[in-house]
Amino acid sequence: MEPIKRVSAEKYYMNVISLLGMLLSAISAIVIVLFLALQAFRGFENPYLEIVTFFLLPGGILFGGVMTYFGAWRTRIKHRRNPNVELPPLPRLDFNDPSKLRLTAFFALVTVVFFAVIGVASIKGFEFTESTVFCGEVCHVPMEPEHVAWQGSPHARVRCVECHVGSGLDYYVKAKINGTRQLYSVLTGTYPTPIPTPVHNLRPARGTCERCHWPEKFISARHKIFSHNAPNEENAKRELQMLIKIGGTPGAPNTSGIHWHIGKEVSYVATDEKRQVIPYVAVKHSNGTIDEYVSTEKPITKEEVAKHEKRVMDCIDCHNRPAHSYNPPSDELDHGFEAHRLDPSLPYLKKIASELLEKPYKSNEEAVASIDKEIQAYYAKNYPALVTSKAASIKQASEEVQRIYSRNYFPKMKVVWSAYPTNMGHFYFPGCFRCHDGKHKNAAGKIISKDCNLCHSVLSQTQENIPKGTQVKDFVHPVDIGDEMKKTNCSECHAPAGIDVTGGEVKKH
Repeated sequence: MEPIKRVSAEKYYMNVISLLGMLLSAISAIVIVLFLALQAFRGFENPYLEIVTFFLLPGGILFGGVMTYFGAWRTRIKHRRNPNVELPPLPRLDFNDPSKLRLTAFFALVTVVFFAVIGVASIKGFEFTESTVFCGEVCHVPMEPEHVAWQGSPHARVRCVECHVGSGLDYYVKAKINGTRQLYSVLTGTYPTPIPTPVHNLRPARGTCERCHWPEKFISARHKIFSHNAPNEENAKRELQMLIKIGGTPGAPNTSGIHWHIGKEVSYVATDEKRQVIPYVAVKHSNGTIDEYVSTEKPITKEEVAKHEKRVMDCIDCHNRPAHSYNPPSDELDHGFEAHRLDPSLPYLKKIASELLEKPYKSNEEAVASIDKEIQAYYAKNYPALVTSKAASIKQASEEVQRIYSRNYFPKMKVVWSAYPTNMGHFYFPGCFRCHDGKHKNAAGKIISKDCNLCHSVLSQTQENIPKGTQVKDFVHPVDIGDEMKKTNCSECHAPAGIDVTGGEVKKH
């Protein structure tokens, strides 16, 4: 009888599939090590390179391992069909055999190295998904506006996850689930333009904002200077100095002022998606009683209140764009004049620049070219002597206006500064006047006051229609509009064209 042939277990791996799997795993591991070394020693960073390093290549190691063992399993199945070959159910590890000992040691070392590499890559991958580079640059087109706005915000050194996720496993899991859905929309190109503000998915501010901004330590008031330039030939300087009554919460020195709203339990009902129309407000007092205020202009029934979400007011209800603000052209130009990046001696620069910024453009490239051309053409036609004497100022003005456009307008995503209402203040959007409009009344007839001095007091004001040396106590409008300021919200006149600030018809300019 012919003796049974024995096949060494390591020969199971001597097939094309297993060899290719080993090669794939080895190359993936080597490339990961090289990329990690490149980052560590050269400080080289690239979001797409990091996706390859921390996601694709570890996947290559694992897939290569699967291929290796699949090839061995497939070879073993083939050999089992041959009755003349004895195939042990498991490899025989005879450490007395020097070749098997070396082979076992080699596979053990490779396995440890591979798992170590995968472990490091996984940790680095987790860190990468928590980085602002991942949030803002990987999904470049849809997230470019938010990333650019964040870079110019006071929170530019705060990572996205610290506000959008915060601490705790439950919010981390929710964020990753939402992120998976968002990744799918990016890959399929089904994301909306512009990206809507996730007002209904944001974590309450007490779990994010208040980890840094401690309410009990808010100061009671702050002196602030607002610098503006008129859209006239002289780009006339205007200055408004105010005392902003920030206030605090129970336990703080001052429980009045703006932050009174988070010192009390204030809840409200908004009837629109962006929370700009608020017909119902409720204030819970320390004795447990509740005052309910209903808009007399847009009344809402108790049944309707019960159907809507009743939200407890927190930081985000006023500071709704703390890290992603887009600024109106007028404000950006005022900052440019104040920082001496714009020359006020260039006639009508504020007016011309504002008009150019608000023109519709199909792309950023078109906007940049058009802004430069139009500014040069305007001064060549209307003030030809300045083209030579103020050539440097005109060039600098053109570059500054282009920068302002690139910071606040993104044609690909249909993002303009007015796409996202801001609730800080009340000039371009209703903001404070969503509730403080003098039209919310409780059962006893008490109204939510519209008195400006609740939140700020005018210390001084300088502008063309105020005689020098005059001490004003209340804000003076640059144009005499009588008592219209007491009856009309600022945003009803100053809102950008096409923006609905009243909950009714879209405003037309």
